[in-house]
Amino acid sequence: MSETRQRESEPGTGLKSGAPGTRRRRLLAAVISAAAVLLLCGGAAAWLGAKASTIEDELAASMQLIPELKDSVIHNRADEASAAVAELKRHTAAAREAASDPLWSLASAIPWLGANFAATTEIARSADDVATLGVAPLVQSYGSLDWDKLLPSSTGADLEPLRNAAPSVSSAAHAVRASAERLDGIDTGSLLPQIAGPLAAAREQLRSVTATLDAAANAAQLAPAMMGADKPRHYLLLIQNNSEARATGGIPGALAILTADKGKLSLSEQSSATELGRFTPPVPVEAEQQRIYTSRMGTFMQDVNFTPDFPTSAATALAMWEERKGRKLDGAVSIDPVALGYILDATGPVTLKDPHLSELTANKLPQQLTGKNVVRTLLSDVYAQIEKPALQDAYFAAVAQEIFGALSTGKADAPALLAGVGKGVEEHRILLWSGTGTEQSVLAKYPLSGSISGPSVPAAQFGAYFNDGTGAKMDYHVKRTVQLIKKCVADGYRQVTVRVTSTNTAPADAATSLPEYVTGGGAFGVPAGTVRTNVVAYGPAQARVETTLRDGGQVPFGAQLHGDRPVGTLTVELAPGQSSTVDFNFSRIVQHTEPTVVATPTTQSANSMILATQIETCSDAVRPAG
Repeated sequence: MSETRQRESEPGTGLKSGAPGTRRRRLLAAVISAAAVLLLCGGAAAWLGAKASTIEDELAASMQLIPELKDSVIHNRADEASAAVAELKRHTAAAREAASDPLWSLASAIPWLGANFAATTEIARSADDVATLGVAPLVQSYGSLDWDKLLPSSTGADLEPLRNAAPSVSSAAHAVRASAERLDGIDTGSLLPQIAGPLAAAREQLRSVTATLDAAANAAQLAPAMMGADKPRHYLLLIQNNSEARATGGIPGALAILTADKGKLSLSEQSSATELGRFTPPVPVEAEQQRIYTSRMGTFMQDVNFTPDFPTSAATALAMWEERKGRKLDGAVSIDPVALGYILDATGPVTLKDPHLSELTANKLPQQLTGKNVVRTLLSDVYAQIEKPALQDAYFAAVAQEIFGALSTGKADAPALLAGVGKGVEEHRILLWSGTGTEQSVLAKYPLSGSISGPSVPAAQFGAYFNDGTGAKMDYHVKRTVQLIKKCVADGYRQVTVRVTSTNTAPADAATSLPEYVTGGGAFGVPAGTVRTNVVAYGPAQARVETTLRDGGQVPFGAQLHGDRPVGTLTVELAPGQSSTVDFNFSRIVQHTEPTVVATPTTQSANSMILATQIETCSDAVRPAG
């Protein structure tokens, strides 16, 4: 009995003993089973590989459709846009279907590797949701709009379809935001680079799309009312003159009432900052800003925009207008001659019809203004040909009247106008403020508001702003560059320098060859031909201005706070042909996002003035995060 029990099994095989044939058959069965498992795994791997290839190909194909779709939308080709959307949905649906395969779902549960399958599923799912719930309804709403009828014209604009589209646009924005939040919730710690890279790109793209859709939804909600769909709206139009720099662009020398009535635009009550005169006592201005920019902000219309915060400038300007003219307005719009040029590119040339202007300028100024000659004409030539400031104001008023007249008669090419206005907003040349609190709270989310704090301002944003101290029109001859320099980390904090280089390009004999109205004639203690500029640098919240250098040597500077943002100020004087570089060194920067900079818009293009960020080489090879 004992011997029989000892031989019931073979050591280490787990097989019961018996006849040799039986043992061999059982062993063979085990081997075959193992081989079957291996073959099954191999087949599963091949199947999963095929699905991965499908997902990759379909998502790549959908991405290739995006430029085509954008182009169709921009150029108002509704049929082509709809066809592109249908193709887009077909590709994203195929990717989603492949990622929903049962075997793919099973693979998502595999330890470590499973997270990669799950992440890919979320990417495919989000892409399909964006196409189906975001892009498709948005393009459908867009196709229902007649953009030519939405633009200002002599008979107004049909704003109701835009208002009706608002719910669809808001729903699309919500769908895309939900997809973005799902992708943001994925833990990337265990993902392979092949998955983590596309996931990061998808997250960035969805953030961009979400921001765009949110802006479109807000525009659809606000634009009808602000364009006078319910009742006429009256705005103070501030035309900034970049030849005499102010933080938001230039002095608001030319003024008018811009009325929007059911989409029809008109100008009236044209005036000037000079005509409004001095305000005694000054219009109340926030004490903190008054400490930085003096009480002149509330004393002269020309100085309301010493501050780079346009909501402050606009509210102060409206208070001045109400005090002088006895009329309360709904908001303010600011624009400079460069942005007027962008509008002229869309409307085509305008001709100044007032025969008095020809006599006034002895036919030495162009009677036809275009996007190419309007900046030089308004910011330089007008001063050479018209000596009296009041007549200069009359010329500015006539030009503004003709440009807005062309805009209001529907002459503009719709895509070109939208592109031109968009460029003006992007370069901070067009700004908008509403006296209605609910509207302004929405505008404050976007750069169009010209705010220096709040949701429209990136966490690590710096600023470089310029205020003329010459009391003249010499800034047309000043060329500037602005650059951020990321320095080595010190005490655990990032350090960034805001570098501003300015050059006075006026001729050597500017004191005599340029009109006295342009040079100032030494009226404010600045030699004729020399430019005095108050350079103002802003850092991000909680940072600190440590030192300021001028041409490499440390110099005293003014240090203030605007809200929780540090402010450094320094005055620079440049004789003709002279250049100077100023460095504002900021420390204790707690933000870890990539630093950005905005600057006062000038006659230069933004690309030529704002240079790429420079990264300082550290001897210890340590560089700032981000």
